[in-house]
Amino acid sequence: MRVMLKSKIHRATVTDCNINYEGSITIDRKLLKEADILPYEQVHIADVNNGNRLITYAIEGENGEICINGAAARLVNKGDIVIILTYSNFEEDELKNYHPRLVYVDSQNKITARKGAIEKIRREG
Repeated sequence: MRVMLKSKIHRATVTDCNINYEGSITIDRKLLKEADILPYEQVHIADVNNGNRLITYAIEGENGEICINGAAARLVNKGDIVIILTYSNFEEDELKNYHPRLVYVDSQNKITARKGAIEKIRREG
């Protein structure tokens, strides 16, 4: 078994932080669907602005919404850019043609691109 990236929402903008909510991250339901993330599924969050990383669970939100809830709201600020990741276990034979689901968004959390694989970085020189 290998633990592999299952899906990613890349560079979402945090629209709110709610310290008084009991926990989780609220994510636009369209983004959840596109990234194949279920409500209450474990997600990892990496804050691009400050380097903080945390683990919580996802709940459905409104259009464009990315809200950090509960204690995690002390680690992330409104307006921060975050990467939301999920992982899953795979058998070796499942990996031959495996690609995670990648969803890219703009500053309003609207989908700009969907990919099934990270493209190779081409270096000049």
